[in-house]
Amino acid sequence: MRPRTVVMEITLLEAAHLADLVRQFRDLLGETPTSTPPADPALARLVPDAYADDAEASRQFRDLTAADLLARRDEDAQTVLADLPSVAPPDDENRSLQTMSIVLSPERVEAWLRTLAALRLVLASRLDIHSEDDHDDDDPRFGIYEWLGYRLEGLIQAADGAR
Repeated sequence: MRPRTVVMEITLLEAAHLADLVRQFRDLLGETPTSTPPADPALARLVPDAYADDAEASRQFRDLTAADLLARRDEDAQTVLADLPSVAPPDDENRSLQTMSIVLSPERVEAWLRTLAALRLVLASRLDIHSEDDHDDDDPRFGIYEWLGYRLEGLIQAADGAR
């Protein structure tokens, strides 16, 4: 992928909800143990076992890498939050559908990509998604999962220069 600046259009409502999701994600990162496998499957997805058949080697690897990995995820999430307006979801429907432009340098695009992908990993764990067939139309969280995928794909295409 060739580095490029991306201009992303997002509604004020989307921006407010995404900022809330990213803040929740940062809270989750603060709860993640770095030396033992997390009991929470969503947290485990963020610091997976490096060696499925060797618990001690996985623990040693996690001891060496988890803190740095989680710190980078937190830095990426902070970058995304810095790019989003700090407003509550607008009460007025017309205002909530107004769009704003977010200009992302190549480095910021990378942080956004990593954060959106990590959010999807956490949500997939929470929703017990293992394949694209795992979907519950009655659960609104699946809509959030799909929306994150839509935004992630759009950023990938924009960063790669696809139309």
